[in-house]
Amino acid sequence: MAEAFLKKYGGDKFEVESAGLEAGILNPLVVEAMKEVGIDISGNKTKSVFDFYKQGKLYDYVITVCDEASAQRCPIFPGNAVKMNWSFTDPSGFTGTDQEKLAKVRVVRDSIESKIKEWGTV
Repeated sequence: MAEAFLKKYGGDKFEVESAGLEAGILNPLVVEAMKEVGIDISGNKTKSVFDFYKQGKLYDYVITVCDEASAQRCPIFPGNAVKMNWSFTDPSGFTGTDQEKLAKVRVVRDSIESKIKEWGTV
């Protein structure tokens, strides 16, 4: 979600890439929540941070979105990048019916969008 919003609001200022500790599958509720705001991420592929590391990529900014409970599993990037952690709850841990989980995803989505707008002053 953060990658999609930063591309939307700051794509002309930033080259945006997103990765986790390991590649996985997109959460279908996240895909649905993003479609609700006009952003289609259904074709996105998840990527591993280690793939970027192996490519020797360096960044000016590294923003992690790990919540406090999983901060120990948050990726670390080498180099002189400005590192920031924005704590958002991971939608993969949501419980309840699909509608209850979707409602929680919307809250996270809207919080991420607000943070991107605030940070990027876009």
